[in-house]
Amino acid sequence: MIQAYIGIGANLGNARDTVHEAIVRLSKIAGCQDVVASSLFSSAPIDSSGDDYVNAVAQLRTSLTAQALLEALQDIEHVFGRERPYRNAPRTLDLDVLLYGEEQINTSTLTVPHPRMTERAFVLLPLVQLAPEISIPGNGAASELLPQVENQIIFKLL
Repeated sequence: MIQAYIGIGANLGNARDTVHEAIVRLSKIAGCQDVVASSLFSSAPIDSSGDDYVNAVAQLRTSLTAQALLEALQDIEHVFGRERPYRNAPRTLDLDVLLYGEEQINTSTLTVPHPRMTERAFVLLPLVQLAPEISIPGNGAASELLPQVENQIIFKLL
């Protein structure tokens, strides 16, 4: 079993409910277990427009390959009406494979660690909340990257 981390975000519709439901659906993916989620956070869109995002990170153990995990995540996105009209478009649900064990993957469909995760407070804060000592392959300790994103406005939702 591989420990993986999934980034979750939504800013269309009832984003908070969507993120909660996405977390539930992660636990129902065949080959995934022990799903634990961070708190929910709110942040303004980066390089995009629209309402603020609701974000979280989920940790899970999986027997799926990284590609199969990505495909399962895309199936969940599809259920929630995810469309990709243009890069960084507002979204009903966005699920990203952030980390897949210690692996570094670079294929035409998947890059792990997620290429922009070290630049996003909405990824780093919930990730460090779940796994304070986690290291991002090729980048070092996630907690040491937090000062680089401290200017991004983000707050924990109750």
